[in-house]
Amino acid sequence: MRQIPLATPIALAVLAACGGGARPPETTPAPPPAVAAAPAAHPTAPGARADAIVTGRPIIPETWSLAGKGVAVPGPQAMIVSGHPLASQVGIEIIQQGGNAVDAAVAVGFALAVVLPEAGNLGGGGFIVYRDTSGRVRALDYREMAPGRATRDMYVDSTGSPTEQSLTGHLASGVPGSVAGMYEAWKSAGRLPWAKLLAPAIRLAHEHTLDVARSRAIAEDAERLARFPASATQFLVEGHAPAPGTTFHQPELAHTLQLIADSGPAVFYTGQIADLIVAEMQRGHGLISKDDLKGYTPKWRTPVQISYRGYTIYSMPPASSGGVTLGEILNIMEGYDTLPPFGSAGYVHLEAEAMRRAFMDRNHWLGDPDFVEMPLERLLSKSYAAELRAQILPDHATPTPPVTTSGNEGTETTHYSIVDADGNAAAVTTTLNGGFGSAVTVTGAGFLLNNEMDDFTTAPGKPNMYGLIQGDANAIAPGKRMLSAMTPSIVLDRSGRLFMVLGTPGGPTIINSVYQVIVNVVDHGMSLVEAVAAPRVHQQALPDLVFYERGGLAQATLDGLRTMGYQLRERGRMGDIAAIERTAAGWIGVADPRRGGGAVGF
Repeated sequence: MRQIPLATPIALAVLAACGGGARPPETTPAPPPAVAAAPAAHPTAPGARADAIVTGRPIIPETWSLAGKGVAVPGPQAMIVSGHPLASQVGIEIIQQGGNAVDAAVAVGFALAVVLPEAGNLGGGGFIVYRDTSGRVRALDYREMAPGRATRDMYVDSTGSPTEQSLTGHLASGVPGSVAGMYEAWKSAGRLPWAKLLAPAIRLAHEHTLDVARSRAIAEDAERLARFPASATQFLVEGHAPAPGTTFHQPELAHTLQLIADSGPAVFYTGQIADLIVAEMQRGHGLISKDDLKGYTPKWRTPVQISYRGYTIYSMPPASSGGVTLGEILNIMEGYDTLPPFGSAGYVHLEAEAMRRAFMDRNHWLGDPDFVEMPLERLLSKSYAAELRAQILPDHATPTPPVTTSGNEGTETTHYSIVDADGNAAAVTTTLNGGFGSAVTVTGAGFLLNNEMDDFTTAPGKPNMYGLIQGDANAIAPGKRMLSAMTPSIVLDRSGRLFMVLGTPGGPTIINSVYQVIVNVVDHGMSLVEAVAAPRVHQQALPDLVFYERGGLAQATLDGLRTMGYQLRERGRMGDIAAIERTAAGWIGVADPRRGGGAVGF
């Protein structure tokens, strides 16, 4: 593999920030006492293997509203954690009936298409990382792909600027992969009959009670849903979201699920449902054709394998950027033998600089492996991480070069984690992209279509509506899979035993949220409940900001980061972690207190 000088852009930025020298300019004000300087890296890197020494207790301000809000649900034999309690209960029922982790993953996936319509789906796609009891780990890519008639500049107007057609409406949809992906997973490792796995979702589609979180989600997207008659009929009552406690009936979706239960994916990709999808595309001038649907195939990939202080993390490879970017961040951080306290300016500084460098590489290099050559071995090497770590200044931010490319991804994804009674594990992340996807419901079929085309570089070299400049590796091409940030992950302990299963929604914050939960447990000694509820930060290269959750950083930390040269932006909650951890008594499951998920064990 040809080696490429990957560090050049950030190295130039460091030189610019330091006036061409190795230190910040002399006029840079000294940090206040609350700021811990970056600790020295391991003198014999490529990377430390021992536990890191943390130099103080976590700094979590009194303004942090999630303190003490998490709940650990025990499960001596098996555990399901998903974005909706009803879906988690479905998974446990399947395991109790003799199903394994893949059976449960299929049943939960279809149930989420019913009870979590903003993200669960038939009309989207996703990824599975699966580890069986033999220790074999596999990764299944059922990401959507661009239709055959898609073109590189299809979302660019006459001025060269991106339009909103990649976000709402028929033109925003890629070819769905979820039904094919669920079937491929079941065919490979499932145990129970296919129809048995869809029966709970069919039951819920006929009738279930709408909860507060889902009523709120529908209300937030009511205006978009109202634009399309089938969506308005499916989700709204006189133009408004149904109130919590409403009995929700989805007869067309129930019929669609029954067809899939009876006939498998063929009815979706070449039969009656395919006809309805194509008719919907013709009605709204979309691009998905019968040939596109017929040609869709899920793909098994080799998972990314990361070592961190003796632990092993398996995660998703491209067309997801999650595993590679997570690996870069962990590799950079592994080189520090000592770490400042969680929540301190010194610690956020190290994390932000590691995230910055990893996201610069993500945004520049990564894409669909069938279309793009990527230097993955080098990106994931400890020696490359040492080069990046050496660029991190002890007490000053290094700005992101303005030529750095970046990507955008919707935040309404959902993740679920499963461990069955035999110890098989599945980490599954699936999405429509934005909330309720394109907002288009397939008339007569009762399910939403994705708006994943917005995950491509919709205007190469031009700022998109979020101010991000995107790269060519993720440019639109027929049959190509758009880059994702989804990071379904499985963690083994130092003895090689299954230790954690986790993932989250959140667009580009997915990667950093998964990273932070892992290191909160491994480095900071937090319980899983504490690790999931702890405040999160996010840096993604461009925009060159450190985002932090509302009330999540102490004032001294904010002051210290500003002195270091960071621009900060407070925002709402990041992510919705669904995590499982091994304990001496069995498994515990933790659903993120940020949203309305649920854990169920037995």
